[in-house]
Amino acid sequence: MRWWTRSLRAPAFTRTEVRPMARCRRLLPPLAALTLSVVAALSLVSAQPTAGDQTPSAPSTPSTPSAQSAQSAPGAPGASGSAPIAPAVPATAPPLPANDSAASGAPAEQPAAAAPLPPGPTSTPAAVPSPAVPAVLQAPPPTATWFHRHHHAKQQPWVAAANPMAVDAGLEILAKGGRAVDAAVAVQAMLGLVEPQSSGVAGGAFLMYFDAHTGKLTAFDGREKAPAAAHPDMFLDEHGKPLPYVEAVRSGRSTGVPGVMAMLFTAHRQLGTLPWKDLFQPAIRAASQGFRVPARLAMFLGEGSPFPPTNEVRMLFSRPDGEPLEEGDLFRNPEYARTLQRLAQEGPRALSEGEIADKIMRATHQPPLPGTMVLSDLSSYRADWTEPVCRLFHGYTVCVPPPPSSGVALLEMLEMLDHTDIASRSPSDPQAWFLFAQASRLMYADRDRYVADPHFVHVPVERLLDPAYVRLRVQLIGEHAGAPPPPGDIPVPRGHDATAESAGTSHLVVVDADGDAVSMTTTVESIFGSGRTVAGFVLNNQLTDFSFVPSEGGQPVANAVHGGKRPRSSMAPVIVVDHTGDFVAALGSPGGNAILEYNAKTLVGLLAWKLSLKQAIELPNLIARGDTFSGEIARFSPALLAGLRERGIELKPGHAENSGLHGVVRLADGSYEGAADSRREGVARTLAPARAPGKHAAAR
Repeated sequence: MRWWTRSLRAPAFTRTEVRPMARCRRLLPPLAALTLSVVAALSLVSAQPTAGDQTPSAPSTPSTPSAQSAQSAPGAPGASGSAPIAPAVPATAPPLPANDSAASGAPAEQPAAAAPLPPGPTSTPAAVPSPAVPAVLQAPPPTATWFHRHHHAKQQPWVAAANPMAVDAGLEILAKGGRAVDAAVAVQAMLGLVEPQSSGVAGGAFLMYFDAHTGKLTAFDGREKAPAAAHPDMFLDEHGKPLPYVEAVRSGRSTGVPGVMAMLFTAHRQLGTLPWKDLFQPAIRAASQGFRVPARLAMFLGEGSPFPPTNEVRMLFSRPDGEPLEEGDLFRNPEYARTLQRLAQEGPRALSEGEIADKIMRATHQPPLPGTMVLSDLSSYRADWTEPVCRLFHGYTVCVPPPPSSGVALLEMLEMLDHTDIASRSPSDPQAWFLFAQASRLMYADRDRYVADPHFVHVPVERLLDPAYVRLRVQLIGEHAGAPPPPGDIPVPRGHDATAESAGTSHLVVVDADGDAVSMTTTVESIFGSGRTVAGFVLNNQLTDFSFVPSEGGQPVANAVHGGKRPRSSMAPVIVVDHTGDFVAALGSPGGNAILEYNAKTLVGLLAWKLSLKQAIELPNLIARGDTFSGEIARFSPALLAGLRERGIELKPGHAENSGLHGVVRLADGSYEGAADSRREGVARTLAPARAPGKHAAAR
């Protein structure tokens, strides 16, 4: 489908509607250059200089697109669509901290983690003015053509990911002239080495891509698929009851056909610059020479792990004498290095054909509960390349992958919050968090009932995001939290969902010097996936993301198992653009079904409360689903917790893996800044010296 046509999945805001003014802006630089050429030619023909004449001054030219972007408030009127775009709230966030540790040509780490916002009432800081823009700017260089849609100056590239070695691998590729997709491949290859408990080459992912040259947004779907012989009752015991969750995870039936490398190969073939084989060299080098075991990997390998590793995992990730790895140990994984060498030379065929494919199939056929995967399942996998789903939130366009990603549910939650007064409140206001919790419960009720693989069931995306439907859901928020809300009344027969999600996932963001951006969430599902290992990596347990119960009350469950079907996912990588279609932010998080709330919290903080990206990430986490309310109690003030209790919400300590948010945001001067969640080991780094502190583009 052509990018300028209306998307069947997201008709309300297609690219033509997101960028109504940008197309006009893009004509200005070429017209300015043409005007200068004509004026110069006429002056040579008609001018009669004398001894006292001076060289004529160049005529004033229109502002370049980047200058216009710096002067225009995001969310200003002008975007078309079914709903008007509200103007952005004036900036109230303090300036982002300076990144004074950066050095030219060397990775510069993100600013020191900001402390959590203070509890209790807070004062609103004064707005920080945007940098001054000259009245007259130089015309674009003569080489500019009609096809150059953006003329932003090159900026420092950023990488944000869950481990410093993965970030450095991405920066190494960017330093060699690679684009955002090139760096994402290198980051994923390294994450499979240093964070194997969360993602790997045998996992799955969703990737959002922003092309700064064209303004086009693209979604890539690398979600795993069930083998063709998978059947709806494969996770039921002989009595028709759901298997215990851990038993299902550790079985051969839990592994889906891997998709992440096929997805990255597809994205690289269309959007990459450097040779595919070069992108694996940082990870091959580290796997061969060894790396120091980070604290999180050591913790998940230890006795205190919340999800104890299998013997296979312990054997793979062990010292030469067989003892468990500990933090700081030098660990080499030569098997993984050989796998990456095969991937570098053969592409994703290295996993779908030949020796490694045979090993994957045999591993899934081992007891207990052997699976049904065959070689044709592996060789027939194809990643999807499609249009994202986009909707407005507080004057900005938030874009996510379509189902089976749960991004549509995130958009529904944001739309509900946009119908409340949460933006006029503050992070210390219990009413704001009450609204957040209630919208979250409504969102999960709809997501769990209706979202699944659209190739197998009808997913009512348009109905879920219809403004009239959203207003009906908002009316259920009320003033006091009561019983779990039912799903909305949509004429699609669906049974009650019984999906249980784990939290072994990672997120990465890359923005290159041209402004192209990748936001990618990647996973092997549970901690160390199924616990089965092949060729130096772990296999996923993605099929336990299906509902173990295929029907309820005679109605089929949307997320029931079916051969070739992709299980529903909570992964929802985000890219935000402004009313002209210019990049504002890319972000996302791991965390199982809590991903949606981690992302929503950060977007509320960034776009509605005008916090810096780091401040928004460090906001407390609150998870509300059904009749369960959990959160980071220590990060909420006693007054706020008391206010929630008055509204019927008693927070309990959370049991999830915690958020691992990573993101990059565009500042008001057009430069970028990254941030990483202090709850994990992630960092955000750049190659170039940091700019002076400033506001992000969403806070202008």
